[in-house]
Amino acid sequence: MVCGGFACSRNALCALNVVYVESLLNGAWEMSNETKKSLENSFNCCGLFNNSLEASKKFKADVEMCKAPCTKSKTGCISCGEVMMEHAGEALKILGGVGLFFSFTEILGVWLAMRYRNQKDPRANPSAFL
Repeated sequence: MVCGGFACSRNALCALNVVYVESLLNGAWEMSNETKKSLENSFNCCGLFNNSLEASKKFKADVEMCKAPCTKSKTGCISCGEVMMEHAGEALKILGGVGLFFSFTEILGVWLAMRYRNQKDPRANPSAFL
């Protein structure tokens, strides 16, 4: 069975729940310190997630080592996890829209095929056996 646009986009959105995205970000965050520094500077944030006891220890250590421009402001820094989850949410909305667009074009193609597939050719010889 071929995967239609709507089915694929729905399954992709259901598979990428918040817990899965958080675990994916946690795994990528621990890869290298250069990656952390680059992300913190480009997103202007510090630390990843501060939602559990183990994560809060890592979060405090990351915030102490953070050199993002937001550390010099009075308001402080937001966590990079929040910023990346927001970007992931926007990307998933776009992905869903693209999937819906292609699913409707597939439905249009099926309708056109059913409508015009058994028509006779008007240029053909009417007395010929088809």
